Amino acid sequence: MTSKQAAIQIIRKLRKSGFEALLAGGCVRDMLCGNKPKDYDVVTSAKPAEVCRLFRRTIKVGAKFGVIIVLVDSHQVEVATFRAETGYSDGRRPDKVSFTSAKEDALRRDFTINGMFYDPLKKEVIDYVGGRGDLKKKTIRTIGKPAERFSEDYLRMLRAVRFSAQLDFKVEKNTLNAVKRYSANIVKISGERITMELESLLAAFERKKGVKLLIETGLAKKIFPVFKSKSKTQFAGKVFEFLPKQITFELAIAAFFAGCDTNSVMKNLEILKLSRNQLKYIKFLLEKRDYLLGDLSLAQLKMIISEPYFEDLYLLQKAIQKAEGKSLLALSAVRKRAKALAGKELRPKPLLNGYEIIQLGAKPGPQVGIVSKGLYIEQLSERIITKQGAVNWVKDWLKKHKS
Repeated sequence: MTSKQAAIQIIRKLRKSGFEALLAGGCVRDMLCGNKPKDYDVVTSAKPAEVCRLFRRTIKVGAKFGVIIVLVDSHQVEVATFRAETGYSDGRRPDKVSFTSAKEDALRRDFTINGMFYDPLKKEVIDYVGGRGDLKKKTIRTIGKPAERFSEDYLRMLRAVRFSAQLDFKVEKNTLNAVKRYSANIVKISGERITMELESLLAAFERKKGVKLLIETGLAKKIFPVFKSKSKTQFAGKVFEFLPKQITFELAIAAFFAGCDTNSVMKNLEILKLSRNQLKYIKFLLEKRDYLLGDLSLAQLKMIISEPYFEDLYLLQKAIQKAEGKSLLALSAVRKRAKALAGKELRPKPLLNGYEIIQLGAKPGPQVGIVSKGLYIEQLSERIITKQGAVNWVKDWLKKHKS
C-alpha cells in the first residue's frame, strides 16, 4: 500500500461514516504540477474525537488544533478537521481554533497554490482561492491580504521564497512587497523553524533564485546581520551560480557566507541552533578558504585530502574562484596530485607513539606533542618510512633542541 492509497482508504471510511473528507494542501499542488507528493494530508468535517473513534490506531499530535495522525499499515497520515483560526499573538500559533467548513479552512491557509482540495473519489479539484490560476501563471500569492497572512505566521515570508526556489515560480508583487516590509519580524521565529526552511530552500532546484530573493527581500540581512554590506550579499549570489546541483546543507551555508569573515559568520549562525558537527563542518570550509591555492607540501596535501570535508572544500573554492573570475590552475593541480595518491594510506599509524618518544629522551608534556607532530609530518612526506628512521629522527631532533 502506498501513502496515497492509505490516505484514500481513510477518506473512504470517513465518507462512509457520513463525514466530508478530501486531500489538501501541498499534495494537491504537487499532483497538479505533475510532481510526486511526499505526503498526503486529509481534511475532514469529522472532529478529532470522531476521527479517533473511527480509527483504532491514532496519535493525538495536535488535537486541540484539530490534527490527528492516523496509522494505516506503515503509513502515518495527517487528518485535520476543517478549521478557522483567530488571533496570532506570538506570530506563529492561533490563539483560538474553531471547527468550520472546507471553504473557511481554505481561506486560513498561506498561499493560493496550497489552498486547494482534491476529491480522489470523484477526481475533482475544489478551489475556493484561485490556486489553479496561480499554478498556471507560476505565481506565489497569499490567500487574502499579505500583511494578514504574514502576521499570522512570520515564517510564511521565508516559505514564499522557498516555494519560489522549489517550483521556479515568481512571487506576486503585493506578496513580495509585504515580505520586504515585514522582513524584520522573521527573527521572532525559532531558529529551528528557520533552519528547516533554509535547508529546503538551499536544496531546491532553483536555489540561486531563492538566494537572490532572500537578499532582495531583506530576509538575509535580518536573519544574518553580517549581510548588511551589499557587496557581501552580491557575492553570495554569484558563488551559488557555480555550485553543482546537489550539495550538502553545510556547503550551501558556507557558500552563502563565502565573502564574510569566519568569526562573524559563526556568531551569526547561532540563530539557527545547528548541531556541533554542522558548525564544525561549516567552520572548516570557511577557515580553509584559499588553503588549496597555496603551495602544499606532500604532508599538507595528504592531511587536507583525508579530511571528510575535502570534496566540499574543493567545490567551494572552485565556485569562489569562478565567481571572482580567477584562475583554476592551482585547484586543478591539487586535484591531479590527489588522484595520484589514490590507493595510498593518507593517514597511516604513526611510526612511534608518545611513550616510545619519551623512552628516547623526550620530556613528558608539551615536548612530546611537538616531537610527535614533527615526526608525523616527516612520515606523511615520505622522508621517513621505517621505525628505525623515526628513532634516528627523534634522536637528532632531541640533540638539536637540548637545553
